[in-house]
Amino acid sequence: MARKTYPTPASVRKAARDLEALLAKIAEHHLDIETLEEQKMDDLDFHNVSVWGVERALRAAYEAGKADGKAAK
Repeated sequence: MARKTYPTPASVRKAARDLEALLAKIAEHHLDIETLEEQKMDDLDFHNVSVWGVERALRAAYEAGKADGKAAK
Protein backbone atom coordinates (compact mmCIF):
# COMPACT_ATOMS: atom_id res chain seq x y z
CA MET A 1 0.00 0.00 0.00
CA ALA A 2 1.26 3.47 -0.89
CA ARG A 3 2.14 5.75 1.95
CA LYS A 4 -0.07 8.86 2.16
CA THR A 5 1.75 12.17 1.84
CA TYR A 6 0.59 15.54 3.08
CA PRO A 7 1.36 18.97 1.67
CA THR A 8 4.07 20.94 3.38
CA PRO A 9 3.54 24.55 4.45
CA ALA A 10 5.97 25.62 1.73
CA SER A 11 4.04 23.75 -0.96
CA VAL A 12 0.77 25.27 0.25
CA ARG A 13 2.27 28.78 0.08
CA LYS A 14 3.61 28.07 -3.43
CA ALA A 15 0.19 26.84 -4.57
CA ALA A 16 -1.42 30.03 -3.19
CA ARG A 17 1.15 32.21 -5.01
CA ASP A 18 0.62 30.25 -8.23
CA LEU A 19 -3.15 30.73 -7.97
CA GLU A 20 -2.78 34.46 -7.33
CA ALA A 21 -0.50 34.76 -10.37
CA LEU A 22 -2.94 32.82 -12.56
CA LEU A 23 -5.90 34.96 -11.48
CA ALA A 24 -3.91 38.15 -12.09
CA LYS A 25 -2.95 36.92 -15.56
CA ILE A 26 -6.58 36.10 -16.40
CA ALA A 27 -7.77 39.50 -15.09
CA GLU A 28 -5.16 41.34 -17.13
CA HIS A 29 -5.66 39.37 -20.33
CA HIS A 30 -9.47 39.15 -20.39
CA LEU A 31 -10.58 42.17 -18.37
CA ASP A 32 -7.74 44.68 -18.90
CA ILE A 33 -7.26 44.92 -15.14
CA GLU A 34 -3.57 45.59 -14.44
CA THR A 35 -3.49 44.35 -10.86
CA LEU A 36 -5.72 42.59 -8.38
CA GLU A 37 -4.02 44.39 -5.50
CA GLU A 38 -6.19 46.92 -3.65
CA GLN A 39 -5.12 50.43 -4.64
CA LYS A 40 -7.32 52.28 -2.10
CA MET A 41 -8.70 54.57 -4.83
CA ASP A 42 -12.12 54.01 -6.39
CA ASP A 43 -10.87 54.87 -9.88
CA LEU A 44 -8.27 52.11 -9.59
CA ASP A 45 -10.22 49.52 -7.58
CA PHE A 46 -13.49 49.51 -9.53
CA HIS A 47 -13.57 48.60 -13.21
CA ASN A 48 -16.16 48.66 -15.97
CA VAL A 49 -15.86 45.38 -17.82
CA SER A 50 -17.86 43.85 -20.62
CA VAL A 51 -20.02 40.80 -20.04
CA TRP A 52 -18.10 38.96 -22.78
CA GLY A 53 -14.85 39.78 -20.97
CA VAL A 54 -16.26 38.38 -17.74
CA GLU A 55 -17.43 35.27 -19.60
CA ARG A 56 -13.98 34.76 -21.15
CA ALA A 57 -12.29 35.25 -17.78
CA LEU A 58 -14.63 32.75 -16.10
CA ARG A 59 -14.07 30.23 -18.89
CA ALA A 60 -10.29 30.65 -18.58
CA ALA A 61 -10.48 30.06 -14.83
CA TYR A 62 -12.70 27.02 -15.35
CA GLU A 63 -10.36 25.53 -17.96
CA ALA A 64 -7.37 26.14 -15.70
CA GLY A 65 -9.13 24.31 -12.88
CA LYS A 66 -10.00 21.41 -15.17
CA ALA A 67 -6.41 21.15 -16.36
CA ASP A 68 -5.13 21.27 -12.78
CA GLY A 69 -7.54 18.51 -11.76
CA LYS A 70 -6.37 16.30 -14.61
CA ALA A 71 -2.73 16.95 -13.74
CA ALA A 72 -3.36 15.95 -10.11
CA LYS A 73 -4.62 12.49 -11.09
